This record gives sequence, structure tokens and C-alpha cells, in this order.
Amino acid sequence: MNKSVVIALLVLLSFVQFSCSKKEPATPALQIPQEYDGASFVANAATQTAVLDRLAALTSEAQKGRTSGTVVTRAALDQLFTTGTPSLATVITPYFRSRLEGDGGWFDELAKASGGTYTPGPPTGQGGVLGGYLFDENGLELEQLVEKGQFGATLYNHAVSLFSGNITTATVDQLVAIYGAKPAFANSGSNNVTAANRDRAMANYAARRSDINDNNSLYVQMKNQFIKLQAAVKGGDQYTRERDEALAEIKLIWEKINAATIINYCHSAISTLSQTAPTDSQKGSALHAYGEAVGFLHGWRTINQNHKRITDAQIDQILVLLNAPQNGTPTSYKFVTDPVNELPKLTSVINQLKSIYGFTDAQIESFKVNFVNTQNR
Repeated sequence: MNKSVVIALLVLLSFVQFSCSKKEPATPALQIPQEYDGASFVANAATQTAVLDRLAALTSEAQKGRTSGTVVTRAALDQLFTTGTPSLATVITPYFRSRLEGDGGWFDELAKASGGTYTPGPPTGQGGVLGGYLFDENGLELEQLVEKGQFGATLYNHAVSLFSGNITTATVDQLVAIYGAKPAFANSGSNNVTAANRDRAMANYAARRSDINDNNSLYVQMKNQFIKLQAAVKGGDQYTRERDEALAEIKLIWEKINAATIINYCHSAISTLSQTAPTDSQKGSALHAYGEAVGFLHGWRTINQNHKRITDAQIDQILVLLNAPQNGTPTSYKFVTDPVNELPKLTSVINQLKSIYGFTDAQIESFKVNFVNTQNR
């Protein structure tokens, strides 16, 4: 073989060996800061802050019905629901909007109940006030469906629309805002925190379920995942795996906070109504807690299954246990009139949620506590 050809082949072989042994430089590990960067938060999250404000205004109007003799009009509720860009009506799930509006909808029923008084028992009249809260004739506090139902049907549903789009640093701020947190992640919704940093909506309830001394609490987990998400998005396409990990955890923790709060309110209703001869005030308080549980659960119905763990079938099963079937007439009053036979249903609700979300016995016990109150923060 020609000597020059041999040399050329040897050179080519050496190049191939070198190319095969050469490795691409490894992607550096994502550097996650200790704190969330809120430099552009206010501007980026203006729309989400406005949605929270609109829900607060609607809730305030509904709460007027808690005062005996005060009438709330359906027109006033409808107007607040449909005002703004975006309005609550345009952000909410179509299913939940259909339950709120129209003749016989929850706005209509709340308005009919307002101005009266309520005594738990088989339905008579239109409902009214008991123990400082407004109930329909079935003993269900519709205010909680109007407000807490929208924590899922409106606020989390809006987050779903953000999850499903292009995730930018502005999107991360928007997700933090619609969750109800601020860049400071104050871990409190009380007046002990300045209004500029105070948690709202689901972030407020995350704080209530989280011991300030627990570095792995639901609140801290959520904060850490938002910080990770922001870092991954800032880092660019090489950190899409970390971005997607953070998004998946944010969805699940958000849902766990919702479930933990339902459990808290079931505990509260059981505790109060297990007493001998509870007062009217205690009965009202217990039905209020129970109504919160119904609202927090019902609002997640028809949320896209890709963005939640609980199924609509499971939600429907639990609503039946709560005596508030999604397609039937509630019998909420029975928790007051027949606690011996009815309260075990609330224990079953707790056990079902424990199984769905993998909560430990210790967590179930801790969910009895409002840590913001007990720790005065």
C-alpha cells in the first residue's frame, strides 16, 4: 500500500478515536437561591392581584348576609362576579360558573336566604342566619361555595391556564400571586404581617397548616418549589427538567394544602358537634366549618385531570359523604340533628383524603391546628 495512503488512514483513525472519546461538557447543577426574586413581581402579577381583589369584593358582599335582617341581592353578586378584565366569570371553570349563576343557582339561593333566620332541621322556608353565619334551608353555607369554591374553580383554574402556556419569569410571578403569596413568603395571613407581604387565598391556608418550626411544612415546600421554578426558568432551556419537576411539585402541594384544609374543617365540625347540647352559636360555627370543607372540595370538580391528583369521581364520592351531592339536594343539617349517625361520614372524608394524598397519621393530627393563631404570627 502506498506509504502516503497508510499515513492518511492512520491520521483518520486517530481523529475518529479522538472524536469518539470527546465528551460534551456536563450541564452545571442548577443554582437555587435562598430567597425568591421579587424585583418585577408587582408589575408582572397585576392581573392576578386584581382577580384576588375581585373575589374578595364578591365575598364581602356575600358576607353582608351574615347580619340578621340584611338582604343581599342576586343582582349585586352577579355584578361583582362579571366585573373586570378578566372578570371572575371569565376565569372560572364553566361547570362552577353554571352552579353560581341563574335561577336556582348559588347566588340566587344565597340572596333568598339572606334576611331570615335558620333553625337546623328538615327544610322549611329559605334559610337564614344561625350563630353569625348565613345558611340555606338545607343547612349549607352558600357563601363558602361562592368564595372557597373559587379557590379551586377560579384561582387554581387560572393557574392551570398559566401551567399550560409558555413559562417565563413573569409567569412564575403570576403563579405565586394567584396562589396568594408574595415574594417575601411571610408564612402568615394575619395582621401581624404588613399588608405588602401578607399571604392571601391558598397561601394563607398553607400557613395555617404549617408549624413555623417545621422546615418541611407544606408552606415551606411550596416556597422552595417556587424558588426552584424561578431559578430554572432564569437558567434557560438546559434546566427544563428542573423546571418541570418544580411545576409538578407545585401542583401537588397546592392540592395537598386544599385537602389539608378540608381535613381541618372536618376535624372542627366533629369536635364541636360531638359535644353534649351545643349552643346555637356552636351549631352555626360547626356548620360554617363544614361548609368551608364543601366549598374547598367542590371547586376542584372539572379541573383538568392533567393538573390534579384527585378525580372527579372521588370528589363526587366525598361530596356524598358530606351530604352535599353535586347533583342532588344537600342534607347538611343532619350533622346537627343526628350527629351520632352523621359525623362518622366526616371521619370517612378524612380517611379518604389521607389515602388519596398519602398523608401520615402525624399530618392528619397536625391539620387540626391553625398554627398562625396558636403561634401568634
